[in-house]
Amino acid sequence: MTLTEGRLTEQLLKSKVAQMQPSEFDDLANEIFLYQYRYNPIYQQFCDSITKLAPWRKPPFYLPISAFKTNIVTTVGELPTHFFESSGTTGSINSRHYINDVGFYLQMSMKGFENQYGSLSNYCILALLPHYLERQHSSLVEMVRFFISKSEKPQSGFFLNETNMVYQILQDNKKAGIPTILFGVSFALLDFVAEFQMDFPELIVMETGGMKGRREEMTREELHFHIKRGFNIQNVHSEYGMTELLSQAWSKGDGIFTPSQTMKISIREATDPFESEKPGKTGVIHIIDLVNIDSCSFIATEDLGIDLKNGNFLVQGRLDLADIRGCNLMIA
Repeated sequence: MTLTEGRLTEQLLKSKVAQMQPSEFDDLANEIFLYQYRYNPIYQQFCDSITKLAPWRKPPFYLPISAFKTNIVTTVGELPTHFFESSGTTGSINSRHYINDVGFYLQMSMKGFENQYGSLSNYCILALLPHYLERQHSSLVEMVRFFISKSEKPQSGFFLNETNMVYQILQDNKKAGIPTILFGVSFALLDFVAEFQMDFPELIVMETGGMKGRREEMTREELHFHIKRGFNIQNVHSEYGMTELLSQAWSKGDGIFTPSQTMKISIREATDPFESEKPGKTGVIHIIDLVNIDSCSFIATEDLGIDLKNGNFLVQGRLDLADIRGCNLMIA
């Protein structure tokens, strides 16, 4: 195929992903693997090295997530027009995820969210994401900004330090019975409930992680205990996503995540990434993300999790020596 034919294939694959039925996932994943093996030189080199060392292994192979720190992982050919960048830590190398079609990412993120929560137009969407707003190239900010644009409630918006305004909007929404989602980075939610105490049981609080450098680390259970008490809610919702992925998984409580339709999780043994871990046992999270057509759809994360057999999974923390991520991972 020529580069032009490759671009046509890219558009065809994105159209298929957008219209995909769950039963079509595996076949479409195979199509994307063949496309990315041909047009993504980093991924092709990685696959060839595995085939050379272990010819009995069968593709697709999962690219280590660290590749996004030191390589331009792309199928586009020339340098893509946009990238997302991880927050990283002082002195660390940030990951960059180059994509050529931000609109495709946003539309598929909205579709994945609405499959679990209903139409965004029904909600007032508030965002307390100060750490991410202070950075450029945040995929989380891009997604939430798009979600806000789809809300039909004029109170929706981002808030940096205007906690008094957020408190007043929440109070007004409670009185008016307006369905409300509060996206919040962990430390900002803790700061908020330390200043205000609310009684808003219907509120959806969507915790997005992000404690590093701001507060002493705590377990997810401790974090959610403080948030639940501060808002008088039964559960804290969470988003599982990262710079290197364009699909998300969503939790409605208890740390149980349901992947979007375009995302499939497999748990592999920590000592052998080719071997699946038994259901109920902790292993390393590997992900097929069909939306990642511009980069690589087959990612070996540095996160630990448990397969719950029904497509859902638990996040248990991080592999030893893995960099602490700015996205949604607390120490279990």
